This record gives sequence, C-alpha cells and structure tokens, in this order.
Amino acid sequence: MLAAAEKFERRRDENRGAKVRLDANAQEQEQQQDLREESAAAFLKAAADPLRLRVLRLLRQDAMGVSELCDLLAVRQPALRHHLKVLSGAGLLRSERDGNHIFYRRSDVDRSLALATLQQAVLATADQLELDQETLARLNILQKTRELNSRNFFKQNVQKFREQQDLIAAPVRYAEAVEELVTSLSATGSGTALELGPGEGWLLPILGLHFETVHAVDNAEVMLDAAQRTVHQTGLKNIKFHLGDSSGAFIDEIDADLVVLNMVLHHTAEPKRTLSEAVRCVKPGGALLITELCEHKQGWARESCGDLWLGFAPTLLEEWAGSAGMLEQSSSYLGQRNGFTLQVRLFQRAPLS
Repeated sequence: MLAAAEKFERRRDENRGAKVRLDANAQEQEQQQDLREESAAAFLKAAADPLRLRVLRLLRQDAMGVSELCDLLAVRQPALRHHLKVLSGAGLLRSERDGNHIFYRRSDVDRSLALATLQQAVLATADQLELDQETLARLNILQKTRELNSRNFFKQNVQKFREQQDLIAAPVRYAEAVEELVTSLSATGSGTALELGPGEGWLLPILGLHFETVHAVDNAEVMLDAAQRTVHQTGLKNIKFHLGDSSGAFIDEIDADLVVLNMVLHHTAEPKRTLSEAVRCVKPGGALLITELCEHKQGWARESCGDLWLGFAPTLLEEWAGSAGMLEQSSSYLGQRNGFTLQVRLFQRAPLS
C-alpha cells in the first residue's frame, strides 16, 4: 500500500514537472515570437524613410563618419544622428569608435537569424537606389579628397613608409606565400608581369626573376623612385617603370600573364574600378594576384598609413573579380600584427577556346 502511494506521488511530481517545462517552453516561444515581431517592425521602420535608405546606399562599400555623411546628404548632425540611431537599433548599421571619431558601416547579414531574408531585402532595396547628381558630385569630391590625402601621405612620409607598413602587414610576413604563387604560374620563366602600385618595390625582384618583362606603375613619383632604387640594387634590367595609374592609356598596350595588386586597393578612391582596369591587362589564361587587408575596424590606419578603405570583405573582392571576368583559383588568409588579417587571392581569366 505504501509503495503504491509513493509511486502515485512520484508520478504526480513528474507530471507537475512536465507541465512546468511545457509552460516554460511556451513562454519562451512566445517571447521569441514577440522579439521577432519587434525586430521585423524595427527593420520596416528603418526602411520606411528615404534618407535612411540613402545612408545605407552610401555605406554599401565604405565606412564613413558622421560629418562625412552630413556633407554628402546635406543634413544637420542632430537630424542625421537620429536616423543613424534608428538604423543601428534595427541592426542594419554598426558603429566603430576611433579616438574622438565614430565611423558607421553596414552590418553583415547573419544568415542564421530568422530575419536574415528581411535584412537582405532592405539592403538590396537600398543598393538599387540611384543617387542624385548633387550627392554623386559630393561623393566624388570626398573620394578625391581622400585620394589626395593618401598621395600627400606617401609624398610626405616616404622615409617612414616601411615603419608604417610594418604596423599592419610587413612584407616579410607574407612574401613567401606570394612567391610560391608566382613560381607556380604556368608563365614562369617567360611572359610579362605588371605590378600596379609597387610601393618600395620589394616584390619587383621576385617578378623579375620569373618573367621576361616586368612593368611597374605608380602614380606617386617619390614611391616610383624608391622602387627603382630597390631594383637597381639587384642588377635586374628587365623591369620598366611608368609614372601613372591603372587608367593610363599606356596600360592598354600591356598584355600581361600576371597582374599584381599588392596592398593597393585600400589606397585607391575607387577600388572596384582599379581592379576592373587591372583586369584589362590580363591576357586570356592569365592571372590576377591580389594581396589585401580583410575588413577591419582600426580607423587609425586612415591617418597613420594613408588608407582610404578599412579593408575589404573577401566575398566583395570575389564579386568584383567575377564581374570583371576572373575566376578564383586559390585564397589564403594570414594573420598580421595588431589584429589585421591579410588575404592572398589568385584569380584567372579563362583561356581562349
């Protein structure tokens, strides 16, 4: 009799426990549903304002400060800060503090979240917007100003270039990986190579040993002189130097087996265009080698190292190269100093059939 009573009590306690768990699960599901509804409402609220959509459009591939966005959109800071707060609250923007400055960039789409599809839709809608002529003109001025500041940095800090470079990605930390790729290419021992923006020229001797002809192009005369001094010490005679950039007419005359963009894109005002112009020189079956910083949050690199962009997402470089007709062949990611990550990417143009 006592055993039966104990068994009854145990079953009753188990049933009570199961009911508590069911109630807790139901409450948790209800809370999650409420959270999804609130998040969805925040997304839709953020997308319901034309100015906020323009902010998302401007930040498609860049991080900008509040003052830059105010200048581009011709709005006062108090008004813009309200819109930035709404976008950040919806998870569409994230902020990065650099000293006294705060930069904003678009949040990455987290595909594991229930609202990822909605987030993608909002960003895709913003990307389809065409900026008006006044905004485009102001954006062009901003890009030219950044580019001029970058050129002035190299002109005024050529003696400190290596020191500043070592703060981010010293060549010694990735030179071996780059040389392995160069030596693995089918054109090794002959053919033509082109390096855009060679800096002090540490990579040129490697290219000169593996290609019959090497072209080095830089738009900063002081850096081109530094690269020439580096090559002069090696005694190589097969390297030609050109003052200019990727848009120069002489570029079209170069038919290269390999084009190199070594830590260049984050110094250019229009990196996608620079990449596309570089691809023009790649012959069918030829390759494009890119070394570049992954996207980062260290805004001090703008002033200390002349950077215009805070790195690039690997998927973005793949997208740009793909739109220019290049297929990825290999990629590696190397940790650098101060938390930076370097991506080493090799793309190839399809040979003629």
